Amino acid sequence: MPTNIFRPDKSKPSSVRPSRFTLDRMLKIIVPPGLLIALIISLQIGSFNGYIQLFRLKSYTSFLTALGATYTLALLAFHLVRTFLWWRYQAYPLPTGTLPSVTVIIPAFNEGAMVEKSIYSVAASDYPADQLEIICIDDGSLDDTWHYIQEAQERYPHLIRAIKFTANRGKREALYAGFIQGRGEYFITVDSDSVIEPDTIKQILAPLLQDPQIGGVAGNVKVYNRTRNLLTRMLGIRFILSFDFLRASQSMYGAVFCTPGALSAYRREAIMSILEEWRAQTFLGVPCTIGEDRAFTNLILRQGYYTVYQRSAVVYTVVPENYRNLSRMFLRWDRSNFRESFIQLSYLFTRYRKKHRLLPILDFFVRELEFPITSMFFPLVLLSFLCCPIVIVKFITAMALVSFVFTYFYLREERSFDFIYGILFSYYSFLFLRWIKPFAFLTLRNGRWLTR
Repeated sequence: MPTNIFRPDKSKPSSVRPSRFTLDRMLKIIVPPGLLIALIISLQIGSFNGYIQLFRLKSYTSFLTALGATYTLALLAFHLVRTFLWWRYQAYPLPTGTLPSVTVIIPAFNEGAMVEKSIYSVAASDYPADQLEIICIDDGSLDDTWHYIQEAQERYPHLIRAIKFTANRGKREALYAGFIQGRGEYFITVDSDSVIEPDTIKQILAPLLQDPQIGGVAGNVKVYNRTRNLLTRMLGIRFILSFDFLRASQSMYGAVFCTPGALSAYRREAIMSILEEWRAQTFLGVPCTIGEDRAFTNLILRQGYYTVYQRSAVVYTVVPENYRNLSRMFLRWDRSNFRESFIQLSYLFTRYRKKHRLLPILDFFVRELEFPITSMFFPLVLLSFLCCPIVIVKFITAMALVSFVFTYFYLREERSFDFIYGILFSYYSFLFLRWIKPFAFLTLRNGRWLTR
């Protein structure tokens, strides 16, 4: 069995050059005092007077200032709510007694040797072998993916069923094949570029076994190749800050809006009734080929089931290591998020479930209004930079303070100076990824995967 498939982000791969670690140390030395200097300068020039004005009535005398101030206050207020919910969140305890049968589905396309690590991490799970079924689907790969799947099947013939498509049909079709052929009482999906920890299967089933109202469970997604370069280090922190904090708070009211493809678990009866609708989904007249995880979650929520997050169910997934693939990944995510947010709005105000409907509505609007409001004010920000360059210092400081508030959650959990990469990512996102959401909105009908 391949080694080093578990907790890869704790090691430093030999392929990473020492100079990159020198950069790591340098950033941890330079960035904190640099931000402190920017804060001192901003205080000297009265940078935060505008924030004080938010709480004064004269801030609401014109439409734009009223809109900006109102949304900012709403965002801050709901962030406090999320923080409280995140603080209260606790993972479901491990199940006791007899464990149910489970089918783990791993769709793969042009994944090469990584699919073998993914399969072996599942096969090595601390779960009864007689209750575990692994279905791996080669979605018409053009490389040696099928070879690695066959090797894994030969090693574990009693666990693994291999399916090969003669041509690429898309991830939905691959998952669909697993769902209709799987015999388990519960389903778990794992991406072929991801590996799980030995107890992950037990952990992610725990919520489903304790509460019959729960239809889907989101796993805790961490970065497999975190130490590869500066970009992957930033993404490692971004995943923790965005996914763990957001999903933990949403889990408290049973409305995690996306159970991720990297690792999720589902109740059989929650998905079989909507499987054909999910498979044949169209939007704006074209078949939906991306965002299958968000679409699945929407259909489960619409039935009245709850979706929750299990922090103790850990998966490590490979993230892009260069700007081109990163922008393509976010573009795919944003296109599917726009589509599924529109669909979510169609049932959000109905009695799709008996209780816990208010917070999902508030969450939805705070989240979805960010794009139109920031798009409206972004040109004004750029204009202010040109008219008054000192505003740039104020803006840099404000971004650092907001980022630091979010990195508190990382500091609390990890207690590491790597929180600096979370702050750096906020600047990286502003400078190089700001174009993605508007472009995704204008190209919603484009369903190409882009990174496969």
